[in-house]
Amino acid sequence: MNLLELHRTVVWIYLGLAALVFVVLLRLPAGYGRHGSRKWGPALPPRPAWVLMESPAIVATILFFLAGRPFQNVTAWVFLGLWLLHYGYRTLVYPFLIRSGHSVPIVVVAMGFLFNIGNAFLNAGGLFLVAPPRPDTWLGDPRFLLGLVLFLGGLATHVHSDYLLRTLRAPGETGYRIPRGGLFQWVTSPNYLGEWVQWTGWAILTWSIGGLVFSIWTAANLFPRAVAHHAWYRERFPDYPPERRAILPFLW
Repeated sequence: MNLLELHRTVVWIYLGLAALVFVVLLRLPAGYGRHGSRKWGPALPPRPAWVLMESPAIVATILFFLAGRPFQNVTAWVFLGLWLLHYGYRTLVYPFLIRSGHSVPIVVVAMGFLFNIGNAFLNAGGLFLVAPPRPDTWLGDPRFLLGLVLFLGGLATHVHSDYLLRTLRAPGETGYRIPRGGLFQWVTSPNYLGEWVQWTGWAILTWSIGGLVFSIWTAANLFPRAVAHHAWYRERFPDYPPERRAILPFLW
């Protein structure tokens, strides 16, 4: 099996798993954060858990980049830079901004670690090892420009929503409050919405099958979690804003 055939196989595996994950998570939220419980087994503190879980997205991507055509054109460097902009935040910044947090089950960390290895191959492997390189003129293509706007807008929404969640409580304060501000006016999980928009933008700006699969997987993973968050808030806060939806404004 050559690299192209392997890549196609991984594409179909990830699409099948996305459908399965979507169905399962609608019934059983992943066991971390507010939905965690001891039945998920031993757990790690949140900071090392997040770093370990997300690190393959950086390390594996850089290795695929170096193994491919890193110096062939500017476009490859732009793709790499955008990818690392997100995962630099998720791996090296976000975990250390967490004021406190629930432990993350080792099984969840392991699944995230393995997912990120495969996803790096889907995206970086596809872009730098399998597909023909995009020419530098691609950076002026309307698809790239539209995707870039969505990517950066989604990332900004994601980061800002994380900030609003962190500042809900004063230092040393515990418990949950209803989030306010930003896109929380319309949805319970604008951080998840922003991440999905971001990876949809990535799929468009790279115009790649790996990017499309990642966008689908992101929705399959985060939309059910947003629904679980929404139900959790409504159950615990009788005054929860009735106009809010779980993740898609005015729709869901």
